[in-house]
Amino acid sequence: MTKAQIQIFFERLREQRPHPQTELNYGSPFQLLIAVLLSAQATDVSVNKATTQLFIDAPDAQHMYDLGVEKLKNYIKTIGLYNAKAENVIKTCKILLERFHGEVPQTREELESLPGVGRKTANVVLNTAFGQATMAVDTHIFRVGNRTGLAKGKDVLEVEQRLLKVIPKEFIHDAHHWLILHGRYCCTARKPKCGECVVSDVCNWKERFAYGAEIPHLQQPQLES
Repeated sequence: MTKAQIQIFFERLREQRPHPQTELNYGSPFQLLIAVLLSAQATDVSVNKATTQLFIDAPDAQHMYDLGVEKLKNYIKTIGLYNAKAENVIKTCKILLERFHGEVPQTREELESLPGVGRKTANVVLNTAFGQATMAVDTHIFRVGNRTGLAKGKDVLEVEQRLLKVIPKEFIHDAHHWLILHGRYCCTARKPKCGECVVSDVCNWKERFAYGAEIPHLQQPQLES
């Protein structure tokens, strides 16, 4: 994608969703961290169902730690990999209480020192909770970046670094949310909705016309009278 295409791309996504937000429910940086931890290989909807009562009963690190692993499992047993996730959540709460006074740290290195927290989870927390210019690349963003030509890469780190390089500063804070929502609801894996896509005319995916994108009309040369 050219710089002009990228500018139009994000202007359109911003116009479509002026105030994009994560679809995970949370009321604090701690709750966001836990929700993102639980969301690995699970849908946001399933996580929200599980955390509705959990965050009422255990709104912070101390209350969550006091639940213990077995009680926590009862709240999250409808989520995939809940056994391992319960272990990681309780271990994370213990570290937060011992090292960070129960607060969520605001650096990537400290976040990634927590059990179950990888680069993507750290990036989500840094961006959504603390407003930092990070890019959490999941399967949706990886697909959108490669498919559209916005940021091609063979792995998530390469796509992340490319996105941070090419996205104009005015869009960088919300770019993660725009891209993930676009990938989740429009630029889907199997049947992308190119006919409804607001950026199909600046997309470089050659197959988009087969999925309904409007074919640009060539300007016909005017004949001299």
